[in-house]
Amino acid sequence: MKSKIYKKNVSSGLAQNDTSYGELIVEIGCLFINIPYKTGTLECPGKEKLIVNVSAFDCNTFVETVLALARCADAAKFSRHEFRKNLKSIRYRYGKIDGYSSRLHYFTDWLRDNEKKGLLTDVSRNLSGKSQRKNINFMTNHREFYPTLQNKAQFAKMEVIEKKLSKKTFYLIEKNKVSAQNGKIKNGDIIAFTTNQNGLDVAHVGFALWHGKSLRLLHASSKEGGVAISEKTLTAYLKSNKNFTGIIVARPL
Repeated sequence: MKSKIYKKNVSSGLAQNDTSYGELIVEIGCLFINIPYKTGTLECPGKEKLIVNVSAFDCNTFVETVLALARCADAAKFSRHEFRKNLKSIRYRYGKIDGYSSRLHYFTDWLRDNEKKGLLTDVSRNLSGKSQRKNINFMTNHREFYPTLQNKAQFAKMEVIEKKLSKKTFYLIEKNKVSAQNGKIKNGDIIAFTTNQNGLDVAHVGFALWHGKSLRLLHASSKEGGVAISEKTLTAYLKSNKNFTGIIVARPL
């Protein structure tokens, strides 16, 4: 869906949701519509470092980049240094780079850490979210996808992270209950799709966007080949994927 459709129709949704910061987030996100989708842009050999790439995104790097820019705009601090500082704070545990395992690879880990830093709040529980615990081990079980995990020390550190995550609970709004909560979701809310895939908590992430009276998803999509606004409503998009079990909703602050 092209950005011109967003510009024509999003205003009515913004009015009903009263979300000025959310409006800022979706406006920034829409600037990247049609930017190509690409996986693995952060999986580079050598010492862990902050990678900035605005020429291609996966779903996670798109969300992180938009949030970092929104914080720059909200603070009226437009500089390369400020953007990189915000991006590092969002992407890494405690906002500090300390090796590969300090990057917040799993969404529920990313969510908890950024909530502690005061960058967002998880509103899933307030939207009839159900508590869930899951065995998290996708990365170590598929180390062939992650070059850094070929290193035994890095692999061991990631195992520790995964074991800690597996002991923690998170809240998800179940698939059949999402439509009833639509009206409480605001523009710019982060929408994460939980999955039944073994070892993984979340399979996809994007931003909520009100398109007229329908709630859509602004995301970096592998199917669309780039950043796009979903043709389907959020509920229909969720139901169309049999591996999705529900959603997590986080509100940027």
